[in-house]
Amino acid sequence: MRKRTSKSVGAHELEPISLSELIHHHVRAAIETAVHEELRAALGTSPYERNGVRRGYRNGAKARTLTGPTGPVALTVPRATLFNIAGTKEWTSTIIPRYQRRMPQVNEAVVATYLAGGNTRRVRGALQPLLKDAPLSKSAVSRVVATLKDGLEAWRTRSLADLDVIYVYLDGFALRVRSAGKVVSVPVLGVVGVLPDGCKHLLALELCGGESFSAWKGCLDDLVARGLRAPVLAIIDGNAGLRRSVGEVWPPTVVQRCCAHKLRNLERKAPKHALAAIRDDFHRIVHAASADAARAAYAAFERTWAKRCPGVVTSLREGGDELLTVFAFPKAQWKTLRTTNTIERLHEEFRRRVKTQGSLPSEDAAVVLLFSLVATGQIKLRRIDGWQKIATVLSQNTLVAA
Repeated sequence: MRKRTSKSVGAHELEPISLSELIHHHVRAAIETAVHEELRAALGTSPYERNGVRRGYRNGAKARTLTGPTGPVALTVPRATLFNIAGTKEWTSTIIPRYQRRMPQVNEAVVATYLAGGNTRRVRGALQPLLKDAPLSKSAVSRVVATLKDGLEAWRTRSLADLDVIYVYLDGFALRVRSAGKVVSVPVLGVVGVLPDGCKHLLALELCGGESFSAWKGCLDDLVARGLRAPVLAIIDGNAGLRRSVGEVWPPTVVQRCCAHKLRNLERKAPKHALAAIRDDFHRIVHAASADAARAAYAAFERTWAKRCPGVVTSLREGGDELLTVFAFPKAQWKTLRTTNTIERLHEEFRRRVKTQGSLPSEDAAVVLLFSLVATGQIKLRRIDGWQKIATVLSQNTLVAA
């Protein structure tokens, strides 16, 4: 019996194609097929077809390179001339618009990498394995990121008349930005509203010179000018300018002072040996089971500390009844409404993102970044606790107004 010998592979045999090359090949074929079909529909005829409804004629082809998720794709796309009333015009594809060098998915990847903490250099480095030899210059990254500004401008000027905001959180925080060649700390005023379904909605982000009365009033006046109606409740910190502006712009709105901010104020005025006891007594007020129990705990706090720590009691009285406003609302919402933690957490996410850069290159870049983090969903705003009870709040508020 003769032995079976294996057939040798000749030099002319093709090398096995890799998975990425196979995908790349099919991407190219799919794009070219789609463009040819688009042109066929525009002309009303297939190649070499003769009929009476022709709307133009083919005019050769041209080579283009389009960068996509599989890297640069070398394409051969058709050219054509279309008939119109004025004579003729060159046909342009809507699938591959003129001058487009990258697929939308690539631009989205650039934006997502930037928002995740990358600067221009890091974006280029992170996407290089994906884009392979495709050019992605610093200026190209900057142009893609700059498209976020268009969304910001539309958001800043949009009408708010269709929003029914029930609660609103107002607070300020500082960002380090480069201004006039120097890195400075710039205050940002933030406003987050709560809608009837409990969802949170970012209403305003505004850079200003400070958290003054005029700055906050200008911010709130702009919201009113765009149609925002007065909310039922405003949750604020102890900033005097903010409190005054809320009172002037939204007279019917009741105010809840942030209990977390107030506790920090009390701790600054308390001796170290009394800190634990003061915290416990303050918590008995804000975590009371009812409004009556809270007022009783408030009175007990005054009796206990009036002589021992008069500065602490003076600070507590500065907050007054506005520390207890929350008890007029459904109990399921007390935890959410007694502090500005909702917007504080938003600020913390902002700071975490900005930390990767030390400082932002400009004030415009700061606001664009903060807005885009929320708009793209990289920072998510969840519903408030007890949102199902908002309908009860609205009915009660309607009866009071009547």
